[in-house]
Amino acid sequence: MNASSATAPAAYVPRKAIAPLVVGAIGVVFGDIGTSPLYALKEAFSPEYGIPLSRTSVLGLLSLIVWSMFWVVAMKYLIVMMRADNNGEGGILALLALALREVKKTEPRLRWAVISIGIFGAAMFYGDSMITPAISVLSAVEGLEIATPAFSKYVIPITLGILTGLFVIQRHGTAKMGALFGPVTIVWFLAIAASGASHIVDNPEVLGALNPAHAVTFFELYPTQGFFVLGAVFLALTGGEALYADMGHFGKKPIRIAWFGLVMPALIINYFGQAAFVLSNPAGIKNPFYLMLPSWALMPMVVLATFATVIASQAVISGAFSVTRQAILLGYVPRLNIEHTSSKEIGQIYVPFINWSLYVAVVLLVLGFQSSDNLASAYGLAVAATMVIECLLAWVVARRIWKWNAPMTGLVIGSMLVIDLVFLASNATKIHHGGWFPMIMGLVIFTMLITWRRGRSLMFHRLSEQGIPLKPFLDSLRASPPTKVEGTAIFMTSSTTAVPHALLHNLKHNRVLHDKTVFLTIVTHDVPVVPAEDRVQYERLGEGFYRLEAWYGFKEQPDIDEILNSCRVRYGLGFDLMDTSFFLSRETVVPADMPGMARWRDHLFAWMSRNATRATDFFNIPTNRVVELGTHVEI
Repeated sequence: MNASSATAPAAYVPRKAIAPLVVGAIGVVFGDIGTSPLYALKEAFSPEYGIPLSRTSVLGLLSLIVWSMFWVVAMKYLIVMMRADNNGEGGILALLALALREVKKTEPRLRWAVISIGIFGAAMFYGDSMITPAISVLSAVEGLEIATPAFSKYVIPITLGILTGLFVIQRHGTAKMGALFGPVTIVWFLAIAASGASHIVDNPEVLGALNPAHAVTFFELYPTQGFFVLGAVFLALTGGEALYADMGHFGKKPIRIAWFGLVMPALIINYFGQAAFVLSNPAGIKNPFYLMLPSWALMPMVVLATFATVIASQAVISGAFSVTRQAILLGYVPRLNIEHTSSKEIGQIYVPFINWSLYVAVVLLVLGFQSSDNLASAYGLAVAATMVIECLLAWVVARRIWKWNAPMTGLVIGSMLVIDLVFLASNATKIHHGGWFPMIMGLVIFTMLITWRRGRSLMFHRLSEQGIPLKPFLDSLRASPPTKVEGTAIFMTSSTTAVPHALLHNLKHNRVLHDKTVFLTIVTHDVPVVPAEDRVQYERLGEGFYRLEAWYGFKEQPDIDEILNSCRVRYGLGFDLMDTSFFLSRETVVPADMPGMARWRDHLFAWMSRNATRATDFFNIPTNRVVELGTHVEI
């Protein structure tokens, strides 16, 4: 396995297998962007922007939505960004790993910049993960107010009840529920297309918005307001980044078929229908999505919208779990407890800490902002920042891996970056209206992630300074061997060239060695999945010493049982767990006046280190076979 290969050729997918992947992609990938019609056009005519409701403004904003959708979602993500696949995998951390692959360690400033913006993008993703469930479910339940004002006082309690149920069921897994995602979301897209089509028939002049000249005219009439309202237009694009992030689950072709075959047409028809409706019924701008429905369809659509927003929220929550696992394995996040909710699918995981942290944040958002209109001000900033960061990383990939020249990179990536920066600037104007929330959360999470990475680097540096080279150490043991006892000792270590501290402590205190001494290092490569045949690398060091390296991708979960079974199958090296002891070094971080980080960051890293999940739990090591030996590390 070539761990440094830039991309892998797309796997052949039989035609019969395409259809289920398309259905699955519709259910998972497009849930977020698919629920944007609930609030996007309504928000664009919010009184704070001061744009009058007229034929010119409606057609101008509609043209902006359509062409933004085409450029950002279709052109940027489906055509360009999907080229930047890390062995078929997409998403901010996969892109970061791909970009870092060609940034040499001899370029420390560029490497630090790439790492920093990548981590900040991951941090902003968590901000998005908090807001999406809140605004999606709340906007759906607000349809009850349209049915009858008597429901107004129940909107918040019902929203909180639905969200509570959604987060509670996470620990039980979502496999059964996931089977319904695709069909329900298909019904949703067909329903919103049908609701919009009838109004387009009544007022076909809205089809003129397909001409981008209407967007130009809009900016000529409202240059200042037009810039600010781009933050509302951007709401129609939120979730577009999911197309790239979920590429590894479904593949490029099914996602493209789903977008061009159903999702994009349904969204455009619904937006055009809303525009046609408000041109004929200006008062309907209060909530055009629901008000344009016939009375008999209102309650069924509220129920369907609620299901659709729960699906959109589920996709974001599951995405947060996946990003967390990737970040742990890539060394950006402390080890957290990860539970597997499916024996068949490794991707079905549950991370309790992330789940309940998101839940608390979502509840506070609903209680604090009270309406989808208020939440809309906070929503776009996190997504816009993520899109800008993905463009910056794609620039590195285009120059270093695709070998594009500067003019080509500037034309393609640069044009995408300019559009994203304009949307980011427009969303940034809403900081005081709620945009402060994702920014603060993003900065807090970024600080924690960058502190963890820097702290780990400093800790390994301090340990290496105190370490003893492995080869001379083994030579000294051969010269004067200590007493040996029966059995196998496996020492887990992050270094393949230094003596594990746990071994030194064991020799110092117990003065014995086992018949078999194994140095086990788990290595996470910058690829999603490592082939099973390349999982374990074995080397006999002589005199009862062995070195094992277990290779994993950033989408995989290291597991001791799997590693030992691979040794037995591939090398005939059997381990009797009842005769095997695992020795781990547990480092206690002590903040000290040493160069490296600010003192407050030393304390933050020490706190994170103390609260990280124990290696025995994370790597699924039998607890009754573990010996932990502690050591203090000053940073």
